[in-house]
Amino acid sequence: MTVDLEEAMDVVATDSPLVNAVTNAVTVNDVAQVILHWGGLPVMADDEREVGDMVAASEACLLNMGTVSETGETTMLAAGRAANEAGVPVVVDPVGAGSTPTRDRVATRLVTELDVAILNGNYGEITALTGDEAAVRGVESVGEYHDIATTAVACAREYDTVVVASGETDVVATPQTAHEVSAGHPQMGTVVGTGCMLGGSLATVAGAVEDPERAALAGTVGFGLAGEAAAAGEFGAVHGPASYNVAFKDAVAGLRDVATDPVDDRIEQVLGVER
Repeated sequence: MTVDLEEAMDVVATDSPLVNAVTNAVTVNDVAQVILHWGGLPVMADDEREVGDMVAASEACLLNMGTVSETGETTMLAAGRAANEAGVPVVVDPVGAGSTPTRDRVATRLVTELDVAILNGNYGEITALTGDEAAVRGVESVGEYHDIATTAVACAREYDTVVVASGETDVVATPQTAHEVSAGHPQMGTVVGTGCMLGGSLATVAGAVEDPERAALAGTVGFGLAGEAAAAGEFGAVHGPASYNVAFKDAVAGLRDVATDPVDDRIEQVLGVER
């Protein structure tokens, strides 16, 4: 599939999609910042009394269960249902699925009771949602996943969604195809919250690009390229995780000025028939 990243970023900048993120307390500011830096408008309504109204007025809805609670579960489901009723794309980040029975149950509710446009998780979380054995320690994926593309397609087929499985090489899968996205840098793993920020990025792009698969591919490759640009020092000197975190956010904000090369060579189809 051909992905025009520059066009996708231009559409986001022009449309300025309003993204309501029901996200976790650890990275809420990071998620809000990255939505803004892509060109979206972040709002973090997480009170059940207003979340339905806010989501209905938005262009995208992010549901991140990083600090899952009983109240948060209820709010996420209310937000997702409101989004479905309004035709607003929902991005679900099943943080920690596979680590505890509670997280497994909440994640399963989100992906079965809601119409999810994009499901964004690490290798372990996506594997756990297919019912296979996964190694998730806390909220981090550990262990080896040698056939993640096949697993991602199975997950996409089971929940009728587009799956982004993030790891050393990201995989974007539909029920019919899987693409590997070769973009990113190991330093992204030194910062808490990059997975959450990827979810915010995907929601922002999905709020402006109608096709969820194209949105997922553009958001994933753009996010990875920002990680590379930050590590290369294109947005300031990097001395360690803290300075990298700042440079990375600057890279997201400035990517439209430096990412002018085609990205098709960063995206390789590995399963299915191209459309």
